[in-house]
Amino acid sequence: MKRIAITLLTIFIIIFLIFISTRKTNKDNKLVVSEVTHSVFYAPWYVAIENGYFKDEGLDVEVILTPGADKVATSVLSGDSQIGFSGPEATIYVYKNSKEKLITFASLTKKDGQFIVGDCKYKDRFEMKDLTGKKILAGRSGGMPLLMFKYALKESNVSENDIKIDTSVEFAGLTGAFIAREGDFVNLFEPNATSIEKQKYGCVLSSLGNITGNVPYTTFYAKEDFINNNKDKLKKFNKALNKGLKFVHKNDSKTIAKAIINEFPDTTIQNLTTLVERYKNIDAWYENTTINIDDYYRLIDIMIYGKTLDKKVTIEALITNEFN
Repeated sequence: MKRIAITLLTIFIIIFLIFISTRKTNKDNKLVVSEVTHSVFYAPWYVAIENGYFKDEGLDVEVILTPGADKVATSVLSGDSQIGFSGPEATIYVYKNSKEKLITFASLTKKDGQFIVGDCKYKDRFEMKDLTGKKILAGRSGGMPLLMFKYALKESNVSENDIKIDTSVEFAGLTGAFIAREGDFVNLFEPNATSIEKQKYGCVLSSLGNITGNVPYTTFYAKEDFINNNKDKLKKFNKALNKGLKFVHKNDSKTIAKAIINEFPDTTIQNLTTLVERYKNIDAWYENTTINIDDYYRLIDIMIYGKTLDKKVTIEALITNEFN
């Protein structure tokens, strides 16, 4: 009887140790990513999640929606998340104001993913000059959407002084504000742009990405100490992301839509295919996660033009291609 008790106790201890070990392994491999918005624009990211590329690398990725690049950066700084996924302008603001470093380690999108939405009478003949004298809901001050919109005006030889640019509406509220007719036009990402179209409140008129050209529009970043202490994790993270990027460049829009449909359960395959095709048509995604230095400095120039920076920032201290 005593021998049986000892055997059972030994089995219990072994099971307990395995349980503790498994919990520790899962915790060690977990990465919390703060995502600025949920959009088809980020299709390669969702492909990597849905196709199990992160799991293949032994990573447990949890995504938390955190509207606003400033709030994403705050989430990373506070430790609520380990990785931020937003426009890299947030990391530049943090460095400029506090000298704390949020290091960008992976690129995803290389074009502005916004579409101008407005009255359907402009469809198939819209030009940026049609915004003259009109009110456009353009996102909050300092954010990438507004910066890129103003730069698109410059590239189109349209003065922003001739347009009523409303920056009072937070990113998440733009769709509702346009439906409520608070503006004549609005800048939206997909699927929100097409949602407006489907509900017959307006039409998708133009892609800002085709006007503004290449910039590291959406990137992944983390605190400097986290990067220094988790290099193996981040190498695996980038490997999974690169598989997602390769997938979207290799496959057609319908195949991509099928891969990410679980991320957009309220959208049909047909509609999702249309949304993906819009981003494929503007060549929205980098070939791999490598950060393009020239594109990054172009972003700095755009920020200076938009008066959110007063001088050049040496960005080499804020980026790394070590994991690519």
